[in-house]
Amino acid sequence: MWRNLQRGVRLRPVDLAREHGLSTQAIRNYEEAGILPAADRTPSGYRAYTPLHAAALRAFLALLPGHGHQAATSIMQAVNQGATDTAFRLIDESHAQLLDDRRTLEAVESALRDLERGAGHAGAAEVPGPGGMFIGPLAGHLGIRPATLRKWERAGLVRPRRDRATGYRVYDEADVRDARLAHQLRRGGYLLEQIAPLIAQVRTAGGL
Repeated sequence: MWRNLQRGVRLRPVDLAREHGLSTQAIRNYEEAGILPAADRTPSGYRAYTPLHAAALRAFLALLPGHGHQAATSIMQAVNQGATDTAFRLIDESHAQLLDDRRTLEAVESALRDLERGAGHAGAAEVPGPGGMFIGPLAGHLGIRPATLRKWERAGLVRPRRDRATGYRVYDEADVRDARLAHQLRRGGYLLEQIAPLIAQVRTAGGL
């Protein structure tokens, strides 16, 4: 089929670009990146595309929304090199990553719902007082070791201040929230490097 698409009709870069609202430079960039097969040149040096290139461009643009630019590019590069097995493997890997991302989002949503429900009827033991909560009581409430909270601090999951007089870590209400969210996600099997950017977004938003 690919060979048949290469015969007969000759297309200019503008012909491919116009169909999708792209610039002719974008078409040239896609060819240079291997997203499109290499084009023949006319005697005067102009690129001569074919229906094969038009089909490749449509395939790439269809892959973009679901797989992202990097994966879509790698898939098309493999297709254009005739590496069909590699292209199918890349698609499978991308589907697996999408499934993992979906599970992560579901876990985050579940953790946030749990924290929001708990926030309305939290007991005194889990709400820091005006001066905050020390590492021992917080670790005890979460059922973890103080060393775990220190590890989370190094990973940026919690950011307790230090008591000026004693040098002890003091966790305020936002720190306790972040620690509880980290604990929920760690119980779900998520890595610290996966959790850190999510907690950073909660901080930026000012809360759950």
